[in-house]
Amino acid sequence: MTPRTLYRKLVDSHTVARLDEDNVLLFCDLHLMNEYTSPQAFAGLHEQGRPVLMPGQNVAVVSHIIPTHPGAVRVIADPASALQATNLKANCERHGIALFDTNDRLQGIEHVVAPEHGMIRPGMVVICGDSHTTTYGALGALGFGIGTSEVEHVLATQTLVYRMARDMRIRIDGVLPVGTTAKDLVLMIIGRIGAQGARGYVVEFCGSAIEALSVEARFTVCNMAVEAGARGALVAPDRLAMDYVLSRAPDIEGELRERALAHWATLHSDDGAVFDIEHRFDASEVVPHVTWGTSPDQVVPVDGAVPAPETLADEPARRSAAQALTYTGLAAGSRLDGTPIQHVFIGSCTNGRIEDLRAVAEVVRGRRVAPGVRAMVVPGSGAVKAQAEAEGIAALLAEAGFEWRQPGCSMCLAMNDDVLAAGTRCASTTNRNFEGRQGRGAITHLMSPAMAAAAAVTGKITDVRKLERHHV
Repeated sequence: MTPRTLYRKLVDSHTVARLDEDNVLLFCDLHLMNEYTSPQAFAGLHEQGRPVLMPGQNVAVVSHIIPTHPGAVRVIADPASALQATNLKANCERHGIALFDTNDRLQGIEHVVAPEHGMIRPGMVVICGDSHTTTYGALGALGFGIGTSEVEHVLATQTLVYRMARDMRIRIDGVLPVGTTAKDLVLMIIGRIGAQGARGYVVEFCGSAIEALSVEARFTVCNMAVEAGARGALVAPDRLAMDYVLSRAPDIEGELRERALAHWATLHSDDGAVFDIEHRFDASEVVPHVTWGTSPDQVVPVDGAVPAPETLADEPARRSAAQALTYTGLAAGSRLDGTPIQHVFIGSCTNGRIEDLRAVAEVVRGRRVAPGVRAMVVPGSGAVKAQAEAEGIAALLAEAGFEWRQPGCSMCLAMNDDVLAAGTRCASTTNRNFEGRQGRGAITHLMSPAMAAAAAVTGKITDVRKLERHHV
């Protein structure tokens, strides 16, 4: 048999029919929905008088529009957003679809909720009307975002007309230096290959540095792969990933457990499998990274300088850089380290898990939020929130001057009432720094949770490695 990549194995095992040379009809094990990409899909379904074919393989989460300010009961004040949530609930009740609703104690961001409850397993195909569905590749599942018309097709058939991607392998060997994280690693990679560097590809991450990462850190890497244009991201499931799933999936037991483990052990690229493109990186070269522009690939080491547009390789990059500098108010040649910030946001499907909050607590312990800085911490789910409170993390952060919020997408994308004012400069653990992403005219600098915590307590972009050396 011809050696196959992990990606090809996953597609082959879910192909219902081959439509032509480039397209297949793909069966989808799990379809996740949110409040803003599903309404039109349900409306189209109802106009045709069609039922949802497999309700049990669909799950919905209210996440993007939900308010996160503290309080026992959450009320969506914006009428349009409230209608989206109401419609989602009605559609789920009509079709028997499980829903994590506005005031569900386990509610949160879909890409945090799904894996922490054992919904994501190696070998699955998982889709959602959200681009960061690539997150699930950390568990050896093929996850990717789809559009509204495709949501309707999946609801009706549990299948998707899928255009095949090409294969890319990114190998990272070596050891991440102290003070650096998976977020720094993936920002470095995006900076080097570019925002379109993986366009049209499913990326398999491998190497000793990836194997050394926790599952939550792998989520961060796969989540951010889409910022390089990737259509999917994968890490072959090892024992660490398998144990993560088994600890959250009590239904996998006995003979089923043994069969699952045997199948999961086959989920890797075969020796001799051919990739269309391969990249190699050395983890020992990673340093804390911070974005300077309005695209995740406009990024430099924290001790680096903002590049001059005229030094960039091609005209589109030069134009983009010039526009970004105008928007962010930075000067070519200026240093990011020491740049004042007014806001810190810690959360999102990229960095809103318990491991991220523990890293923040380690930096914050014994310190306080700097004067003139507003710092928010938004856990990725109700389960993360409860765990952080049980571990004392929430109390530590609140005492240091952070706002401890309810779970949700929050200020990642300003679709709710957590919106930055124009001109506000924010140190953010999110995945995108586009113009207006966190509020019209707001300026976003992407960085790791530890780096964001360092910015919060110093009032400026700060190399966390220096801060740690001074902290006893």
